[in-house]
Amino acid sequence: MRKAVNIFEAKATRVLRALLTDLQRNWTIRGLAEETGISAGYAHAVISTLIDLGYVTRTEAYKIKVVNPTLLLRRWAAYHQYDRVNTFLEYYTFEQEVERFIYRLSTITNIPYALTGLAGASLVAPHVRPVDVHMYVHREDIGTLAEVLRLQPIPKGGNVKFVIPYDEGVYYGQQRVNIQVPNQAASEVPVVSNIQLFVDLYNYPARGLEAAEHLYKQMIGKWGKALVGE
Repeated sequence: MRKAVNIFEAKATRVLRALLTDLQRNWTIRGLAEETGISAGYAHAVISTLIDLGYVTRTEAYKIKVVNPTLLLRRWAAYHQYDRVNTFLEYYTFEQEVERFIYRLSTITNIPYALTGLAGASLVAPHVRPVDVHMYVHREDIGTLAEVLRLQPIPKGGNVKFVIPYDEGVYYGQQRVNIQVPNQAASEVPVVSNIQLFVDLYNYPARGLEAAEHLYKQMIGKWGKALVGE
């Protein structure tokens, strides 16, 4: 009997992101493996489990297609514990306005990062006003980023949280979003994909679920009600 894969383990979720980011695309196993940086054998195991669970199917051309994206996304989000699986390093900025801090952040182009959490959602689907800023960043870049932004390390309660991701897949499909503050030219800042935003927000306290559901309504509009069965 074929052994099922935990479709919510770190590398398996790379497949979920690819499938959910472009619902119109029909994938091959090899294409998924190359797109997500995993082995073809592992991609096959993940897809086989997804088929057994009824989330995806094979077309007549033997391509992979999502058939129940809403249920898959919500079950993944319910499983995911953003504040437990990632590593957080906390810093403090004396900038009082989150929007102005994000604008300063947008001027940094030589260090890879991506906003997530309420700060990211406030740019993509404004609903809940953030009081802090969460961003995925590579551990080796944190010192430089903190120095450029003039941040102070703090043991707990920082208003800037550098998030060392549990897997590199969190950066997949990231988007560039406009940020505008008074008396400044518009700029852009990288934010994780809407898929990643929803998953990160879902179980996060301080109105995370509320922000996730507001974002979800926007996502449904882009997916199309007929496609997701709503």
